[in-house]
Amino acid sequence: MPEPMKKHPTEVVDIRVIGPKANRTRALELLKGLGFTDAAESVPWRDAFPGYAENQLPGISLRGARTREGWTQTRLAELTGIPQRHLSMMENGKRPIGKKNARLLAKVLQVDYRVFL
Repeated sequence: MPEPMKKHPTEVVDIRVIGPKANRTRALELLKGLGFTDAAESVPWRDAFPGYAENQLPGISLRGARTREGWTQTRLAELTGIPQRHLSMMENGKRPIGKKNARLLAKVLQVDYRVFL
């Protein structure tokens, strides 16, 4: 399994300055060179991907964890005892995963069970 990449810690810093309007663009370029990002350029992921409804998020997590292991739904069904058709419905947001199944899936997939709730 590939190791996660190390990320540098970031935090939100709100900078307000007073100066000539003509130098605004240059100031933003200098700040970008230091690793800052203009907040006006970012979009919340829920706005960027409106097709993912709230009830589909646990299913997306399930599919991602299963795919990370390189397993098919059939293989995961064998390992957990959960029928393959139920896993398919869970991944597609048509069936809730539930706490019992979340704990079972989390143990097999080696993740925290709360990602499936």
